[in-house]
Amino acid sequence: MILAMIAGLFLALCVFAALHDVNRLTIPNWLNVTLAVLFVPAAFVSGVPMEIIGGHLITALCAFLIAFGLFAFNIVGGGDAKMIPAVMLWVGPSASITFLFVMAVAGGACAILIILVRKTMPVEVVPGAVRAPFEEKAGVPYGVAIAAGVFAAGSQSPFLTDVLSRISLFS
Repeated sequence: MILAMIAGLFLALCVFAALHDVNRLTIPNWLNVTLAVLFVPAAFVSGVPMEIIGGHLITALCAFLIAFGLFAFNIVGGGDAKMIPAVMLWVGPSASITFLFVMAVAGGACAILIILVRKTMPVEVVPGAVRAPFEEKAGVPYGVAIAAGVFAAGSQSPFLTDVLSRISLFS
């Protein structure tokens, strides 16, 4: 029950991060820290063996190194580079391929959508709450892709399976 509440909060914060990224093209540091820190009580109450928790920690560390390499080469933004390892902590090694695949496809779809809208519509007709990505030279709100990856891969994670199985869309 407690794990389900913590996991539900984690998933809600992933959605909030995606919406915040669309609105402002940033993911706040406090949000990424919260996503990562929530893993501690989740791991404590889950009953998951330490070997599996260790695998999640190693996966997050690898994601941290890769994401910050991508940030250093200006491929992803700083908030995205922080959110990826925070969510990989939850997703873990068993779901990492699914997460990365869905994140990449969703990120590409977001980029294509943004390019198409920029080329076909004046930015003034886009509603204000979602206008930021459609401004000239604005970035792609990759928090949307990261959240999509979490929801797609979460059912393979021992920390998120229970909550996502209760949502009819993912069962």
